[in-house]
Amino acid sequence: MRYHIGMGWQYNRIWLMEKNTIHIVPRYIIYSFFILGLISAIAFRTIIVIQRVEPGWIRPVWYTGTIGYFFFFLYRYLITLKRKKAIEEFQLIEKLKVNACLTEKDREVVLYLLSSVKYSLEDINYAIIFLLSVLAIAADLLLSLL
Repeated sequence: MRYHIGMGWQYNRIWLMEKNTIHIVPRYIIYSFFILGLISAIAFRTIIVIQRVEPGWIRPVWYTGTIGYFFFFLYRYLITLKRKKAIEEFQLIEKLKVNACLTEKDREVVLYLLSSVKYSLEDINYAIIFLLSVLAIAADLLLSLL
């Protein structure tokens, strides 16, 4: 998105199928970034085991996790920015607070926002990262006892 004085937010074609139409990115992109985030999470959580098994692999695994997270969180940042800019540009919060009628474009934006949250894999990602963190702590404690 770019801001032009007097014209407001202009959405670039990476995020849009048609000019000035907000849409959810294709599922293959959603799943690709989900898998990238998952690989990064696994990489960081396996470092504790790798340091005991094969210390020479720590740096490559760390770089895999770090570079993966770099792109994953850049993607998540852009999605969040897109959502916030849509809410701001269409003044959705203000309109809802005063019970104003929504235009057809407003409804499209609200539908985009709700669909974007519904189809996001964030909740699954957070649950997996939580589980992997518990397993990493357990593995470290177990390996410390050996």
